[in-house]
Amino acid sequence: MEWKNMYRGLLMGISDLIPGVSGGTIAFILGIYDRLLEAISGFFSKEWKKHLSFLIPLAIGIGAALLIFSRVINFLLEEYEAPTFYFFLGLIIGVLPFIAKQAKMTTEFRSYHFLVMLIVAVALGSTAFLAPKTITITTLTLSSTVGLFFAGWLASMAMLLPGISGSFILLLLGVYHTATKALSTLNLPIIIVIGAGVAVGFIVSSKAIAYILANYRRFTFAIIIGLILGSIFVIYPGIPESGTPLVMSVIAFITGCIVATIFNDIGKKATNS
Repeated sequence: MEWKNMYRGLLMGISDLIPGVSGGTIAFILGIYDRLLEAISGFFSKEWKKHLSFLIPLAIGIGAALLIFSRVINFLLEEYEAPTFYFFLGLIIGVLPFIAKQAKMTTEFRSYHFLVMLIVAVALGSTAFLAPKTITITTLTLSSTVGLFFAGWLASMAMLLPGISGSFILLLLGVYHTATKALSTLNLPIIIVIGAGVAVGFIVSSKAIAYILANYRRFTFAIIIGLILGSIFVIYPGIPESGTPLVMSVIAFITGCIVATIFNDIGKKATNS
């Protein structure tokens, strides 16, 4: 067993709770992204046994992070919503330089890459005016079961991409609070439904994402960066009230940028090693 993957999974799990930096980004930064995609897709093949030593410790770390830190995130969103979202914004903006460097944006992007990036950013940013009302679901109906399943499916695709966050997709769909509340209160029916969607999404998406990144890397990164830029406008909570809320929001934003910079430095070392 590759037990060092437990701490990697812990970091990935924490990031998957935050609509700013995805688990895929953390895997990318830690230098295990390609192997993660290979292990997920290979787990459902005849050679599944050889991937267990990689996936089991990683899954334990991710699961522990989701269970432990979901309570923290849920508390912060309930008591300090604006500063928490400003922290998310700091993470998003802070991680952009690393993603842009990995995409070789300044040297290899062509005009159509920037056009695609702009179109995606504007399209996603415009959803801030159409964002669905956030409702915390605690009991399942047929419609909510189907909706949460497909929300988990879409979120899993984002989790595997280095840049866009699965939690952001849940936030965009209006079920982020439902997911964090279910994790913090151990609402098993809702956890199982969303988790089933995530699992199916992993199975279906891992090979497709690996293929797209291998064959259309610059184009894919243009879309990813566009999604990250657009997400800034969706997550932006507005200007907080003056006084303590404003000070807390500024500090939270700066803290998010600092945390992202630390991740960027780790990523540079992993890339150069």
